[in-house]
Amino acid sequence: MRKIPNNGNLKMTKVAYPLGLFICLFIYVAYIKWHWASATQAFFSITEVASGARRGHQAHSAPGTAAHGHEVFYGIMFDAGSTGTRVHIFQFSRQPGETPTLTHETFKALKPGLSAYADDVEKSTSGIQELLDVAKQDVPFDFWKATPLVLKATAGLRLLPGEKAQKLLQKVKEVFKASPFLVGDDCVSIMNGTDEGVSAWITVNFLTGSLKTPGRSSVGMLDLGGGSTQITFLPRVEDTLQTSPPGYLTSLQMFNRTYKLYSYSYLGLGLMSARLAILGGIEGKPAEDGKELVSPCLSPGFTGEWEHAEITYRISGQKAAVNLHELCASRVSEILRNKVHRTEEVKDVDFYAFSYYYDLAANVGLIDAEKGGSLVVGDFDIAAKYVCRTAETRLQGNPFLCMDLTYISLLLQEFGFPENKVLKLTRKINNVETSWALGAIFHYIDSLSRQKSPAL
Repeated sequence: MRKIPNNGNLKMTKVAYPLGLFICLFIYVAYIKWHWASATQAFFSITEVASGARRGHQAHSAPGTAAHGHEVFYGIMFDAGSTGTRVHIFQFSRQPGETPTLTHETFKALKPGLSAYADDVEKSTSGIQELLDVAKQDVPFDFWKATPLVLKATAGLRLLPGEKAQKLLQKVKEVFKASPFLVGDDCVSIMNGTDEGVSAWITVNFLTGSLKTPGRSSVGMLDLGGGSTQITFLPRVEDTLQTSPPGYLTSLQMFNRTYKLYSYSYLGLGLMSARLAILGGIEGKPAEDGKELVSPCLSPGFTGEWEHAEITYRISGQKAAVNLHELCASRVSEILRNKVHRTEEVKDVDFYAFSYYYDLAANVGLIDAEKGGSLVVGDFDIAAKYVCRTAETRLQGNPFLCMDLTYISLLLQEFGFPENKVLKLTRKINNVETSWALGAIFHYIDSLSRQKSPAL
């Protein structure tokens, strides 16, 4: 029997098909409108927070902040040093029209440094990701898209061949781009020494309140690292500006003010590089034929090995050395001769000193190892003479103590500091670490603000 077509079903199909198509189209258009609205809102949220929400309203508010009329924002800075990578997560608060204040910092470090992965960049990602996870836990979800994420590498990557360093940075950039944070094209870079000094100066003057109060005297910054040493201060004397060599003055814009800073980084005059130079070695090269490096700055009875920049050197003290400090000071003076620019104004500026200045002073009891303290420049010379005189009776201690203290004493004198000049040595100001990382992220956020709202 021939089957008769069901015309009723056919009519229903003709009606249902365009109806279904219309419903699908309606749902699709609704989704597109919702998605566009969400994306637009996220974009303006990022723009407003990154620019400091200067128009008096913030994109995201932590619970309770909007009612008090202040803005909360975050910044994430990775410090890729020679011995490890550290993440600093900073939380800031700002009242309308005022300078921001730091309200919280989270810090975590991992070893080894990025440069250890120079020959296998893929292995560098797990540590970076682990530190990013710390940031994701610390920064509230609603703030992720508006929180700048930056990595700055220092001495470890500076010493790598250019191609290896760039491959490492590119790998980090890939990991950063995959994160939910605000990532710019300049999110990873190798920091030059001057930037390091300027960032540390921002940190110290932000924490001491000098940046908040126009006209208030700023403080200078001395940093002694392993490979380089920095000096940064804001000159008040016209002669300093006129007589400074090319490359020693730099302009800094912060909070709608411009600062003309004296800032210079002496590569090769950090404590570890100076040790090698005093010993007679050459940076990056093993001693010829494994020859022993002999120094008048080491105890006459000392022999041993010392590793620097992944090279092991055989070292010993000079035999029959009579006046250790005098001989050592003579050798250190040779190394420093014509290497450092002296400025008269430093004697009239309050200075903070960090890193190996702090460590050596604490090592010999000039300051409290935990709290820090103040000393005069001449204290380093007194300590150096005592340690050098008693070096032979302390062979089990740090064999470089005589050399290091003598070097610091003479370096400060070369900078122009008189023996009675007071220096403040500390690791924290107002319970916040005096790292360059704070100044660097602060400056980065401020520059983002200027880019987003140049007219404000």
